[in-house]
Order: sequence, then C-alpha cells, then structure tokens
Amino acid sequence: MEVMAAAAAADGFRPLDEESLVEYIKATPALRVQLGEQLEGLAVKEVGDGNLNFVYIVTGPGGSFVIKQALPYIRCIGTSWPMTKERAYFEMLALKDHGRLCPNHVPEVYHFDRPMSLIAMRYLKPPHIILRKGLIAGIEYPLLAQHMSDYMARTLFFTSLLYHSTLEHRKAVAEFCGNVELCRLTEQVVFSDPYKVAQYNHWTSPYLDHDAEAVRDDDILKIEVAGLKSMFCERAQALIHGDLHTGSVMVTNDSTQVIDPEFAFYGPMGFDIGAFLGNLILAFFSQDGHANKDNDREAYKRWILKMLEETWNLFHQKFVALWNENFDGHGDAYLADIFNKPELQLLAQKKYMTDLFHDSIGFGAAKMIRRIVGVAHVEDFESIADESQRAFCERRALDCAKKLLKERRKFESISQVISVIEEISAR
Repeated sequence: MEVMAAAAAADGFRPLDEESLVEYIKATPALRVQLGEQLEGLAVKEVGDGNLNFVYIVTGPGGSFVIKQALPYIRCIGTSWPMTKERAYFEMLALKDHGRLCPNHVPEVYHFDRPMSLIAMRYLKPPHIILRKGLIAGIEYPLLAQHMSDYMARTLFFTSLLYHSTLEHRKAVAEFCGNVELCRLTEQVVFSDPYKVAQYNHWTSPYLDHDAEAVRDDDILKIEVAGLKSMFCERAQALIHGDLHTGSVMVTNDSTQVIDPEFAFYGPMGFDIGAFLGNLILAFFSQDGHANKDNDREAYKRWILKMLEETWNLFHQKFVALWNENFDGHGDAYLADIFNKPELQLLAQKKYMTDLFHDSIGFGAAKMIRRIVGVAHVEDFESIADESQRAFCERRALDCAKKLLKERRKFESISQVISVIEEISAR
C-alpha cells in the first residue's frame, strides 16, 4: 500500500476526500465557474457504489456537478487487484465522443485532470436514479426503449465504418487501444473466470454449487464463449461503451442518461446491445424475488419484456435509417458505387443486422452468466434476502442464458428470444 501511494504521489496523483476536494475545487477555475464563483457553503457527498471509483456530488448555492476519480486499484477488491488510473482518460474521451453524437442522453464533461484521473461532469439531479434500482423497485419508464435505442443507434453507427472512412476509423481505434487494462479485465471476468475455478468467483452457495460446476463442465458453452471472446478482442467495429448494464444508466420518467463509459474502446457493437438487453433479462428473472402479497410483479415482468422487444426493434429501425440516410457518404464498409442496386443494399443490411442480432444475444447471455457465477453480481438478485428464493431466480436466469448463448443463431426475431424467456419463467 505504501509503495503504491508513493508511486501515485510521484506522478501527481493523490486520492481526494471530502475536505481535500473542496480545496481542489477552489483552485480550479473551470469548477469555480460551474459554481458561479460561490464557494462558501459547498456540500460534498461521496456516493460511489460501484466497483472501481470514488464519486462525489458537489452542490453549492450557485451550481453543482459530479466529480469522479479513478483509483489505482479495484475499489471493491482493494489494493490486491491493481488497476490503471488511465481509465479516466478513456472515459472522458468516450463521454465527449458519445455526447457529441447523442447529447440528449450523455452528461456533459466540464473538466478533466489527467494526472489526478479526475472528471467533473453534469450532476444528474433527483429524481434521476440508477435504472437498476428503478427496476428493483418496479418502476416503469415509458421512454426507456425509445431513448436507449436512440443512444445505441447513434453512438454505434457514427463510430463505425458504415460512416467512417478507414483512415478516420484506424486513428480512433489506435487512440482507444490504450485502454488495454480494462479490456483485459472484461476478458477475464466475462469470458474466462466463470468457466474455470477462479479466486474471486462466487455464487449463492450451496444452492447453486451444482449449477456453477455445470457451467465449468459445459464444453459446448466453452467453445461458444471462446468465439465471443475472440470477437471481443479482435473486432474493432465501433466505439462501444463497454459496460452498458442497467447500473450505467440513470433515469426519470422523461430522461435517460448513460454514464460510466470507462471500459470504452473500439469493439463489437453487440457487446453494448447485449449488455443492456441481458441486464433487462436479469431484471425480469429477479422479479419473483421482489414480489409480495400486494404485488406479484406479473404486470411489471410483462413491461420488462415489452422494453426488451421495443429496444431491439427500435434500435434496428433507427440504425438502418441512419445507414440509409448516409449510404452515399464516405463510410468505407459498403461503398455506394459497389452496392449500387437497392436489392443489393437491402441484402447487405439484412445480413449485417442478422449477424448483429446474434452477436447481441450471445454477448448478453455471457454477461448474464458472469453476473451469477463470476466475481461481480447484480443488486437485482443480491437484494433478495431469502437465499433459496434468490438461487431459484438466478438458476432460471442462468438456464436462460445458456440456452440463448448456445442456440442464438436459430433466432430470427426478438420475439423468439422472449418466448424462450417466458418458457423458462413458467417452469
């Protein structure tokens, strides 16, 4: 710990607490401006409930913002698992790139300090809450599918070779290749650890002991996951968020904001789409654990499935519309003077979207599996106090994920995926 602290101090980094953060703010013009230069009576509250960082809400009489500081280790594990602070730089880049492409759904960056691994950004004021918490509470968000499909369609299309020239694309890919440590973390915790005996794996034991062992013994599952891991490592398809679960989205009835893109890099589009859809499926299977005599959550489960269906269908519709609007642009993947017949363009789009659909199902399923038998679990299940009930919900989610991952190429529509979910839920 002392060696790490000394190394951190040598490169200009020091972790801030509530008191030292106030001094930092007073010494930083860009932050003073956001507070209207009213520096008396500042309230600072640490709210980081994630796995990696410190997060502070700063409010004063003249304004507010959020400060996020990356630590040189994984917060939920401690100094025994070191982690680069440079992830803050890539988070800032992704917030700015995605914010430019989809300003309605990405908070604005006010200030970035690279030596301090610190980002200041717009404070998403109450009633904004983390989507995952809203799903646990059984709250419906009428614009969720509309907003998330818009975010994913715009950020993925406009950072892909459907819009970019290869010169632009390779330059952007090279910049984000530096986020190698967080990519390696994903490779480990999503695609490797759940399929072997690993130090930090855990599950609802003893109830799921056999289920965890069955994952480690499933050869077909391992082959499919290895293919997904290869795609994750090799395919620089678009600038993806890299961790787009329901804990990375803040919502109200009429606002949806995507936060925390520190895992961002140029990777397969389906990883983002799958992460969001897979986490909706986890939320669906958790609902029986949150039901009570006053609310059996059946209507809410139907709403989640509706969001699942609408999110994919709206994404498909918007993504293809962007492709059509920009087909004669400078995107190098499908040149207009080669794909110059309408029927050929349609054929190319159908194949592209079918492949993307199958990728999304596969990645979503892999994300579901790792949240049940891997290192980092989800509050949807963890907040179910009765362990046997929690395990019952988790087992059905795990069974669903394994089936979706292994049979994903059979599916032609999201409604067929929903049929599998309903079938397993009815057991």
